[in-house]
Amino acid sequence: MPRYSLTINERRYVVDAEASMPLLWVLRDRLGLTGTKYGCGVGTCGACTVHQGGAAVRSCTLSVAAAAGKQYTTIEGLSPNGTHRIQRAWLDEDVAQCGFCQPGAIMEAAALLATKPEPSRADVDAALARHICRCGTYTRMRAAIERAAAAVATGGAARPATVEGASR
Repeated sequence: MPRYSLTINERRYVVDAEASMPLLWVLRDRLGLTGTKYGCGVGTCGACTVHQGGAAVRSCTLSVAAAAGKQYTTIEGLSPNGTHRIQRAWLDEDVAQCGFCQPGAIMEAAALLATKPEPSRADVDAALARHICRCGTYTRMRAAIERAAAAVATGGAARPATVEGASR
């Protein structure tokens, strides 16, 4: 079986895996990093989102052979103590219901805010359109992303995000 070198959450791993094995299964089954979820297996739901060099990518469609030699960040590596601004905003906005899609959506939001610290509503909606939340918490996800962006814009002070038509 071939061996592949990967850097995950700033730690180097060498794994034995078939070349076609998705990075998702390497993360979950070989490395025990179970925060990244399996949803659809074809890259459309977003549950398996991780960062590759800061960009949001789907780990269920990325083979370990293609991933080899690159650096990735999973939800476990975003902030080991849960203090990343998007994670705090997610809690403040009470986004999660079942929580299954949340790690991928958080990773997508973190990538968005890293490239666009003050995203427009259209930017936020475009990022959220890449994710399926079976509980339908999109309004709260949007509010959390806007809250995290506002925290940076105001020097770290958290202020409630406003979302038209939101009801809780």
